[in-house]
Amino acid sequence: MNIAVEVAQQLLQIKAIKLSPQKPFTWASGLKSPIYCDNRTILSYPATRKKIIQYFVAQIKELFPNVEVIAAVATAGIPHGMLLADQLDLPFVYVRDKPKAHGRQNLIEGVVHAGQKVVLIEDLISTGGSSLAALQALREAECHVLGTLAIFTYQFPEAQLAFDAVGCPLSTLSNYAELMLAAMAENYIAEADLETLKDWSTDPKAWSLRWVG
Repeated sequence: MNIAVEVAQQLLQIKAIKLSPQKPFTWASGLKSPIYCDNRTILSYPATRKKIIQYFVAQIKELFPNVEVIAAVATAGIPHGMLLADQLDLPFVYVRDKPKAHGRQNLIEGVVHAGQKVVLIEDLISTGGSSLAALQALREAECHVLGTLAIFTYQFPEAQLAFDAVGCPLSTLSNYAELMLAAMAENYIAEADLETLKDWSTDPKAWSLRWVG
């Protein structure tokens, strides 16, 4: 089975991803969405958790075999990054969204040295903003960031364009297109809902406006 489809099936089964085309969720940004993804749920399911790390290990060996440090985006990427670093027997650090308000006011927690080859781990890519901020912090620390790995992406075009613009390879275990295939195969959605879900992925803001008022 295609790994991307298998991961999508797993995320649906444990309800890390929920689909509700007729009663959309409200994201923190205020946008309405037919999909909600919380990959922290993975942590409560050992079998899925182990598979995710196995797939990450395989991607690392294929794409970034010379990695020296695993870094994660706080906070949701931290547990997955730690588990991956432990599996690979590599150092681990994480990057805050803003410097600590006391002590040394660290932005990067842990020990990383200039010139080290780093792979950044994220749980979810939407616009890519938090990952790109972490990438910038690591580059300012003079690290060589080989690329970013994430569990899932909504496949918003602006996210891929943003990663391309800063020269950072992005790879994910699964994505929105594969999720649609898995959801249909497992009867999580009706065929009539498929067009609505495709419309959302094409223009989330316009889709959201239909539910305002």
